[in-house]
Amino acid sequence: MGPLVDYPLLVFVVSFVVMWFSAWLGPFLRRRLELHESVRDDFGLILAATLTLLGLIIGFSFSMAVNRYDQRKNLEEAEANAIGTEYVRADLLPAADAAKVRVLLKGYLDQRIQYYVTRDLEEVREIDVLTARLQRDLWSAIRAPAKANPTPVIALVVSGMNDVLNAQGYTQAAWWNRIPAAAWILMLAIAVCCNVLVGYRAHSFRQEAVVLLVLPLVVSISFFLIADIDSPRGGLIRVVPQNLVALAVSLRAP
Repeated sequence: MGPLVDYPLLVFVVSFVVMWFSAWLGPFLRRRLELHESVRDDFGLILAATLTLLGLIIGFSFSMAVNRYDQRKNLEEAEANAIGTEYVRADLLPAADAAKVRVLLKGYLDQRIQYYVTRDLEEVREIDVLTARLQRDLWSAIRAPAKANPTPVIALVVSGMNDVLNAQGYTQAAWWNRIPAAAWILMLAIAVCCNVLVGYRAHSFRQEAVVLLVLPLVVSISFFLIADIDSPRGGLIRVVPQNLVALAVSLRAP
């Protein structure tokens, strides 16, 4: 499920086709396996319970996706605050070291913005390499003055740099934190069962074709929305690095 859910439109198409076929399968099964009169009431109860369970699972998964999206937004803001604070604290360093740290922070900020806006996985890997290199350079830039003058004031600079480096790690972990494949499989399995049961309840697929399209369409749209919100790069709903961009503009202002 991993590669598939990175393409929400593909999730919509695949889920709609699978569930529409499941709905078509219902009337086919009814012609070959007619329920006894004594169990028809139980069938209605099972159908209602299955649809309810599907709704709960979809709602739970949607909540998971929204929470992860909000977490990515909050961590983008935290990254911008950490970089901006460290840029100001660089004044506490000797002039030469401060200038070097500021230059490195500007380059680091550009890479963080690119990380948010790019969709190309090869470019993401290049950004990760450059980011790791800049992190080493940033730490080296403050390590020498910190060892030479280990005062509480310099400790603030070291602490701020630690926040900058940690913020990137938290962001990376949040982007990797996706809805588990087991949840997607469970949703799809329950949706297939629901469509088979709804189709089974119909007397004829041709006579109720429009009605039997409703559930596959609605559930597929729900899957599309969940996949879109949960996909950091593949969806239409993505985290815009507005705080990082605003910081970059302010740092370059005369």
